Amino acid sequence: MGARVATMVLLALLALLQLQLWTGRGSIPDVHQMREKLDALHAANAQTQIANERLRSEVADLKKGRDMIEEKARMELGMVKPGEIYVQVTGK
Repeated sequence: MGARVATMVLLALLALLQLQLWTGRGSIPDVHQMREKLDALHAANAQTQIANERLRSEVADLKKGRDMIEEKARMELGMVKPGEIYVQVTGK
């Protein structure tokens, strides 16, 4: 009789462990979902790092000389030098 009770207790513990493995915190589906979120965060971080590097380069160019400032003024603000004619071409 004692061996039977011990077997039932062990089977109950095994069932509880399996339940935790498949449905609880840290379960296989939970870990899979966390890995997907982590992959998405890594991708977002990579995009942000690229944007940051581009901005760092732009700031360095702005600190170096007037050429970048002049280019930005022309392209983004449409500024022209005295005596120049501004022509804007639009597509379809």
